[in-house]
Amino acid sequence: MERCPRCRRSPRAIDRARAVGTYDGALRAVIHALKYEGRRSLARPLAALMRMRGADVLDGADWLVPVPLHRSRRRERGFNQAVDLARHLGRPVRQALRRVRPTRTQTGLPAAQRHHNVRGAFVIARAAGELAGRCVVLVDDVSTTGATLDACARVLKEAGAREVRALTAARVVTRRC
Repeated sequence: MERCPRCRRSPRAIDRARAVGTYDGALRAVIHALKYEGRRSLARPLAALMRMRGADVLDGADWLVPVPLHRSRRRERGFNQAVDLARHLGRPVRQALRRVRPTRTQTGLPAAQRHHNVRGAFVIARAAGELAGRCVVLVDDVSTTGATLDACARVLKEAGAREVRALTAARVVTRRC
């Protein structure tokens, strides 16, 4: 897959990524039910699909790191769907990142604005543990442009992570001209 001009200008922070499928149809409906309707029981079967289709991404990983919500969004939603998914993936989970400022929802933002929106939004959590030399897998529900995953991966690598991979339930696929 060809990378966009913006992506070609900067090195990738994510070493390997995988999604269960495209963000449409039944998969989109399941993710919406989990995330917006609070149907947290869906995290287990969704994680089972992630575990199966993302086995190569999970293989050899030291920790799973769920993408954090800002405390205001977490309070509003009542849970973090990325944490729920990570807990069912069969690897140690570390909440190594903290979202330090609220960001606008990424929904509807073009790629450049998404990257700007999350720049500086994440830091290493005090209880992260030693990241030096670790292989970690970021876990989230959906990757649209990869801006959030990229911002998280950069922070993890700056803290010493050897390799940062990403595993999501879905990926938005857009046609490029």
